[in-house]
Amino acid sequence: MWTDAVDLRDFYATSQGRVACRMIGNRVRSVWPNVKGLTVAGLGYPTPFLNPFRAEAARVCAVMPAAQGVLHWPAEGGNLTVLAEEGELPFPDLSIDRVLMVHSMECAEQVRPMMREVWRVLSGSGRLLVVVPNRRGLWARFERSPFGQGQPYSASQISRALRDALFTPVATHTALFVLPLRSRMVLSSARAWETAGERWFPAFAGVVMIEASKQMYAAQPLTQTRRARAYVPLTRRNTNPTTRTPPTTS
Repeated sequence: MWTDAVDLRDFYATSQGRVACRMIGNRVRSVWPNVKGLTVAGLGYPTPFLNPFRAEAARVCAVMPAAQGVLHWPAEGGNLTVLAEEGELPFPDLSIDRVLMVHSMECAEQVRPMMREVWRVLSGSGRLLVVVPNRRGLWARFERSPFGQGQPYSASQISRALRDALFTPVATHTALFVLPLRSRMVLSSARAWETAGERWFPAFAGVVMIEASKQMYAAQPLTQTRRARAYVPLTRRNTNPTTRTPPTTS
């Protein structure tokens, strides 16, 4: 079930949401440090994490599912968001270089059709980055944040889902180790939590992030068709010795 876009916007306006955005956004940026000249699209509610790419990428846009709702983004300038069905993305084939999915896969009602659409629009050399709540993390157990909504995944589960949708997992990352509390002291020490978590207990991160590439299958060569043998019917020989063919006269 999709979380309403207004609820997502309100969460990221809180101090807890800003910390979560910063921790996840830093990791996203480390995975894609350079998107110069590329087309970057986000699916779900990716707008808090797309801002750093706007000054660098050739084009940046966000697709919000119809069941979630859409909000204007960015606050200044023209709108860069579009409302679409999760299984019908409004892009041509092979037109997107980077796809970022946040608050998307864990909420989708039909995961496979949505992932097939992502496969369709992603370019041959493009990359997909999926951010989902970690099944073993604490954030998935607190419903007051959007990371406690929908279906959480383990790293192996999300990798299997990507392979089923014809993607090849390339690398696994984790983020959001700070405790899911609204305490000012806890939030102010988020960087320390992040450093300690990455080193000592990566399995308990708040989110799992998997980067994947698109599987491209070469066309199978046509097998040479064997020529069917032709059989010429033999004429039945005359077995009557008294019957002879008369000689021809010149």
